[in-house]
Amino acid sequence: MAVDDIGSCFGQTYAEARTQFLFAADGAGLPVQAHRHPLVGADGEDLGIDVARFGAADAQRLLIVTSGCHGVEGFCGSGIQVALLRDPSLHQAAAAAHVALLYVHALNPWGFSWWRRTTQENVDLNRNFVDFSQPLPHNAGYDELAHALVPASWPPPPAADAAIADFITRNGVRAFQTAVSSGQHDHPEGLFFAGRNPTWSHVAWRQILREQAQRCSRLAWIDLHTGLGPSGHGERIFGARDDAAALARARDWWGPQVTSIYDGSSSSAQLSGMAFEALYGECPEAEYTGMALEYGTLPLNEVMLALRADQWLDNH
Repeated sequence: MAVDDIGSCFGQTYAEARTQFLFAADGAGLPVQAHRHPLVGADGEDLGIDVARFGAADAQRLLIVTSGCHGVEGFCGSGIQVALLRDPSLHQAAAAAHVALLYVHALNPWGFSWWRRTTQENVDLNRNFVDFSQPLPHNAGYDELAHALVPASWPPPPAADAAIADFITRNGVRAFQTAVSSGQHDHPEGLFFAGRNPTWSHVAWRQILREQAQRCSRLAWIDLHTGLGPSGHGERIFGARDDAAALARARDWWGPQVTSIYDGSSSSAQLSGMAFEALYGECPEAEYTGMALEYGTLPLNEVMLALRADQWLDNH
């Protein structure tokens, strides 16, 4: 595909992005299965997760490419998916390698449409994959910071900024990032809320995996995100459990630049309840290798301030 056409892959609204994805899938000759969301979007439009597959249903090698796990981040991921669907050479290469491709558009369509990272329950989908039959993990660091992160008034009062500065002085920036972003189950109107039940998107993602990924023996996943790191740089973040063999495989496939939350090389803190847990649960027989491809935006302090402001606005 010509570079001049890249801009046309990116929509300005969820509805536009979804239409482009559907047209691109149709142009590639791929049928689309829609998982309809129970709510409507910001403009009253229908919402859904759309799934298109290239390759045999029983292919032993499957690569999944997903967008919109964090809602508004779907603008980037959707554009990439559309560009891939418009590139016949990719499908030719996949067919020659006996690899099936599964495009999953807008894992969190509500957040995509309403320009929020979270689901309609204010849940961070990529923290929601925990065992809800067991006592939920507790994040003491977030408890200490909760009142300061999303205060009662905005802009934050001096006392809120002072509390955050004090935490960083005592514990360090990395500990602050971990306390805030690793996931928490006790503050439903706070940041990175992991939920108290599986969200609609959680349930739908598991259903998609059961329908599309249980026949393969080798399974790979690239989850498209935006946020952390230098502007425009795509960090390849290892997206699996702490497994040395899987990490080595990821670096063999995608290069030594693949970072890890487990060894501190990633711009991301170590997180809990990540969406890759569903692949272990639904596809236990497959050898799994995954990464999050995270395109940087602004410096961490600016990103954090924007997330806090967005949460305050949603609360009020």
